[in-house]
Amino acid sequence: MEKTVTEAIYYRRSVRVFKADHPLEDEKVKHCIQNAVLAPTSSNLQLWEFQHITEKETLKKLTKACLGQNAAKTANQLVVVIARKDLWKKRAKSNIKFLKEVYGNKSEKDYSKREKFALAYYKKLIPSLYTDFLGILGWLKFILFSAIGFFKPMYRQVRQSDMRIVAHKSAGLAAQNFMTSMAAIGYDTCPMEGSDTRLVKQILGLPWGAEINMIIGCGIREEDGIYGPRFRVPFEEVYKKV
Repeated sequence: MEKTVTEAIYYRRSVRVFKADHPLEDEKVKHCIQNAVLAPTSSNLQLWEFQHITEKETLKKLTKACLGQNAAKTANQLVVVIARKDLWKKRAKSNIKFLKEVYGNKSEKDYSKREKFALAYYKKLIPSLYTDFLGILGWLKFILFSAIGFFKPMYRQVRQSDMRIVAHKSAGLAAQNFMTSMAAIGYDTCPMEGSDTRLVKQILGLPWGAEINMIIGCGIREEDGIYGPRFRVPFEEVYKKV
């Protein structure tokens, strides 16, 4: 029986050692990735990609790229979460196409004020945020927006490094959706940041602009697969009611 959200969150642990004789069902893992892409994402750009690794030779290569961690070495499958800031133009066009279809593919003069605003968001605002040249435009935008910020609230995360963070945050939200979905069906995971990301990209044939967000080991936990009891700092230290 599938777990509730709360049960899945409590069940999920970073499992370091998986059982060798308990293979996962590919379609179930794929379904969990389908749940992942329903995560919230900045401007609905969905600047992410997921590679579901089941082929033994690729698993072996990625284990080396993951520095030989047990969570990779014993994993039945791996899911590589990739931030794709480089695809912002393509994803913006997809949003424009979707909106036009929702609005009935009518002529521009027939769009409502709200519809024109939504289309302009992807045609003008998104390009203004994501277009850059060697980081120079980003700094110029940052200075301009900061100056405007002296007079009114203003979005300031406009540098190339800021937009990378935006893409990685969205990818991280999707990864959590995936891991919670896996926990709900009794599958275990371990998110790994420790890897040779250049080597991972080389193994997977990823382009220069793609960035590895994390690699998630997947399997069924061994009895000693969790290295210790769960520790969290006292809730009162991180919770502030204003």
